[in-house]
Amino acid sequence: MVLFAVAGIVVLGLDQLTKALALAHLTPGEPVDVIGSLLRFNLIRNSGAAFSLGAGYTPVISAIQIVIAIGVVYLSRRLGSVGWAVAFGLLFGGAVGNITDRIFRAPSPFHGHVVDFLQTPHWAIFNVADMAVTSAAILLVIQTLRGIRLDGTKEQRK
Repeated sequence: MVLFAVAGIVVLGLDQLTKALALAHLTPGEPVDVIGSLLRFNLIRNSGAAFSLGAGYTPVISAIQIVIAIGVVYLSRRLGSVGWAVAFGLLFGGAVGNITDRIFRAPSPFHGHVVDFLQTPHWAIFNVADMAVTSAAILLVIQTLRGIRLDGTKEQRK
């Protein structure tokens, strides 16, 4: 539980800090090359989900993220594996980071736009919360493929 909580809090803190810095130092439509065109800071506000899909469904996306966050907290009581704890912490912190934007940012509660600012070639512009959720998904797949259950026991293969 402690590892889950620490991972979630660290992700949430980094996400909100980097979004505040992006809003303070970047201007929409004026990308800043960080590592050539490999990484640039490009501030946008995204009302949809990944790749700006579902832009008209911000309240639905918010509700789904809230349900996921609650489910992760509920299941975290059974954690017995470091891998699962880190994955759940990343998932929780990332989901709450973007939920925070949707609830508290303009234009209105539950219609707020998520702050995205990291851009790589041939990919959607994203943020730290998005990286955490993606990393969590990868860790969850790895844990499952390794046969590690949520409680830390190993699945017996026949």
